[in-house]
Amino acid sequence: DPDSGDNGLLLYSLVGGETNEFDINENTGQIFTVSVAGKAGTFNLEVQAADQGTRRLTARTTVSVTVDSSSSSNIVMLVLNQKINVVERKSAEVQRVLEDKLGWNVYVVSIYSKESERKARSSTNETQVNIIAFDEAPQEVPAEDVKRKLREQKGDIELELEKVFSASVSAAVEEAPPAPASPALVAAIALGVLLAGTFIAFLAYVLLDLKRKRYRGKYGKQDLVKKVEIMESIDNPWAADRNGSLKSLEKAEHMNN
Repeated sequence: DPDSGDNGLLLYSLVGGETNEFDINENTGQIFTVSVAGKAGTFNLEVQAADQGTRRLTARTTVSVTVDSSSSSNIVMLVLNQKINVVERKSAEVQRVLEDKLGWNVYVVSIYSKESERKARSSTNETQVNIIAFDEAPQEVPAEDVKRKLREQKGDIELELEKVFSASVSAAVEEAPPAPASPALVAAIALGVLLAGTFIAFLAYVLLDLKRKRYRGKYGKQDLVKKVEIMESIDNPWAADRNGSLKSLEKAEHMNN
């Protein structure tokens, strides 16, 4: 709107369509999801822009949003030491602080607390804010880049959030726990370990059996050589013993006598 003053100040709102699944930032016009878990397809939203002049002028347009069934791997979890009901009320300010300090467009995917399903939603001072950042393209910013920037700007982010919540704020980047292995994967791993153990045992048995055969062959051959030497000594009374003496000859002379 080229006007100035109140006539140029625009506020955005959703006036039709799937408004339960989506919401809009009234100052920027950015549309974000509220709850589309398990849903996929195209949603048509009717968006209105209105100036704040004495005679308010409005314009509307239809926005089509396509929700992919696959989930993004670039969602980052930021944990704030604030009650969930307070964070929900201040979500727009939290988003503004993050965008200012990170230098990217930030979307709050969800706000979660372990107490969110209970009536006493203000009983815990730990709230998880799941965010995703987009560059100017717009393309998703890799989660590792977002985490690195959050850690670098941690001090400044906490100072700005303290102004928002009027209280001391701790903002920590939390690593998502690894997904538990499926039963099929666990069974495959167990079977692999079992097969490996069986193979190792079989290999050990083969090597041991081979060693025994070599041992028997080695000492059996020595016994055979000794037998041959003894037989040769009997057949040949002139054969010398191992020390080169003629004991066999002496025995032969004694026998002749």
